Amino acid sequence: MEIYENEHDQVDALKRFFAENGKALAVGVILGIGALVGWRYWTSHQADSAKTSSMAYDNTVAALNVNKPETLTTAEKFAADNKNVYGAFTSLELAQQYVDKNELDKAAKQLELGLADAADDNLKSVISMRLARVQLQQKQADAALKTLENIKGEGWTAIVADLRGEILLSKGDKKGAHAAWEAGVKSDSSPALSEMMRMKMNNLSI
Repeated sequence: MEIYENEHDQVDALKRFFAENGKALAVGVILGIGALVGWRYWTSHQADSAKTSSMAYDNTVAALNVNKPETLTTAEKFAADNKNVYGAFTSLELAQQYVDKNELDKAAKQLELGLADAADDNLKSVISMRLARVQLQQKQADAALKTLENIKGEGWTAIVADLRGEILLSKGDKKGAHAAWEAGVKSDSSPALSEMMRMKMNNLSI
């Protein structure tokens, strides 16, 4: 299983996967002799829809980089209208824009919308991790801990442990934070992340 050091790596990996396989995922593989013409029409329509959504997503994200208020509105509309992976990715991009502007309530809202649109477990985990970080910044520790429960997969164990430690520390629970980081170090984490969690444990006075 591939281990990611942070959710940014996971986002990039998911984007590459859907870019390479999005059409196949949307169309599916229709096997068998004598397939009906209706099936052929449906698959062609699905392929065209996937291509259109992909191009619209690329244009929307490119426009966001211009950093104008109207592009945020356009991107929000795209995310709201596309209840699929492209809408989820757009919500992720919008959330980052709002975090950069320190508009955390808007960032959290976009991440919650993206979570509802995501069907892939890995993408859900990415969005949940981002949402938990935003909730921590909002000083909503209990909500952040609950959000972490949505993250599945062994590849996330160390990253979740690291953030859980930060959240517990924000609540004044030094022992809980130490235990979380200790569990993270013992998991199959990257050397860099393990070292960072060891440093955090060493800095605790418990």
